[in-house]
Amino acid sequence: MTLLIDKFVNARSAESPLIVTPVAGRIGAEIGGIDLSADLSETTLAAIRAALVRHKVIFFRGQDEFDDAAHERFAAQLGTPVPHPTVPVADGTGYVLELDSREGYAASSWHTDVTFVDAYPEASILRAITIPEAGGDTEWANTVTAYEELPEPLKALVDNLWAVHTNLYDYAEVFGSNRQYGEHHRNVFASTVYETEHPVVRVHPESGERSLIVGHFVKNFIGFNRPDSQRLFAILQDHITRPENVVRWRWRSGDVAIWDNRATQHRAVADFGLQQRHLRRVTIAGDAPVAIDGRRSRITKQERRKLEAAE
Repeated sequence: MTLLIDKFVNARSAESPLIVTPVAGRIGAEIGGIDLSADLSETTLAAIRAALVRHKVIFFRGQDEFDDAAHERFAAQLGTPVPHPTVPVADGTGYVLELDSREGYAASSWHTDVTFVDAYPEASILRAITIPEAGGDTEWANTVTAYEELPEPLKALVDNLWAVHTNLYDYAEVFGSNRQYGEHHRNVFASTVYETEHPVVRVHPESGERSLIVGHFVKNFIGFNRPDSQRLFAILQDHITRPENVVRWRWRSGDVAIWDNRATQHRAVADFGLQQRHLRRVTIAGDAPVAIDGRRSRITKQERRKLEAAE
């Protein structure tokens, strides 16, 4: 007997006690009937964790009571909150990271959070405070289905391939003509420069699925020169961000999204002009990825850099 869950990658799990509505065919589900600011039972938390691993990104509407304190409390129930390694938190204490975009600029290139360190976050919890009337959506891509659909010769290549990730990248690509804001962001985000070697394919510690670790923090692939690295990077990113692997979320104030940072990439859509787009995020600690052959990721460089003044 063929079950619905076997026919469709992102079908609702029959075993889940949650109200789960898949949003796209391969990634993303909305969960209803949950107040994240309340005291949640271990059964509910376990179901949320299971839904996260299965659907890769999960969404909760109408979380209007979910303030900073509730945000951090829930993160501590789901895992171990961690601060960003370089960017200061909202009020100087705790774990809440401010994402208040200026003049339409946002993290609009595809990435997995903080892959420039070895044990990058397991998950992120993002809540919407002020949302543009139009624009400012976020997209997530499923890096598991992207790997599964690679041609076999390309799989054979990436199964044994490693890449260097760094937070000192080309900010002009992200911020374009807004050089002053780009330099400000660079001076904060890359105040300590990291370089880390990751396998291009990691084994998920809970599901056992294989996923691709690429995204905009990749500096080069080990054993490849820069031009060849760029061409291979483009090929892999094209597979990851195929429309079939992507879900796009139209935010409302009070929404909360949680994504499995071990099995996704994401990007903000910077199409909102001068409208305000204000969200806050808490991340949950992860472990260093494990390659197919059992080797773990490792940091190869960590150094403070001299700040650069924008002209």
